[in-house]
Amino acid sequence: MDMDAEEEHKNKNNKIKIEKLKKMDQETLETLVEIYMRGYEGMREYGGEGESYAKRYLRWCWSKASDGFFVAKDRDRIVGFIVCDNDWHSRYENRIMGAIHEFVVDKGYQGKNVGKKLMDRCLEYLSKYNNKIELWVGEKNKKAIEFYEKLGFKVVGKSGIWVRMIKDLKMELDAQTKEKQQS
Repeated sequence: MDMDAEEEHKNKNNKIKIEKLKKMDQETLETLVEIYMRGYEGMREYGGEGESYAKRYLRWCWSKASDGFFVAKDRDRIVGFIVCDNDWHSRYENRIMGAIHEFVVDKGYQGKNVGKKLMDRCLEYLSKYNNKIELWVGEKNKKAIEFYEKLGFKVVGKSGIWVRMIKDLKMELDAQTKEKQQS
């Protein structure tokens, strides 16, 4: 890669901004639904029953966790989103914890660090409120499972076609503190 192409590549990644979604109007909802539907192409069993389901689901996400609804933008265009709930009652843990209800990066932006930026923002947000985070991912979505594992999520269970994963922020923090004390 020559210097000009390398610089252009860097600038392209720097254009991506992560911000809290300010409002869920019809135009924004339509954009999110399009990204959601494209994100589940080839894995329809995980994406619900189509666009009307997606609209209901994303409205529910907005009503449940609007403070933790973050979007990735390339200039003014939304290219991904993540829904981070700091007040989720996990029936598996029988307690309140953080949850990631939805996480989708538009096809053309996958593999370009957009998902990592969204997840970093989500984890930063949830860590203010929670010491454990739960998410569910489709069992065939190997790419996503590997991504979550790299970020410290562990597979802790399964229900039907879904895999349950947990990230223990307190355990990570304790380990980091211990490491600093030893050095």
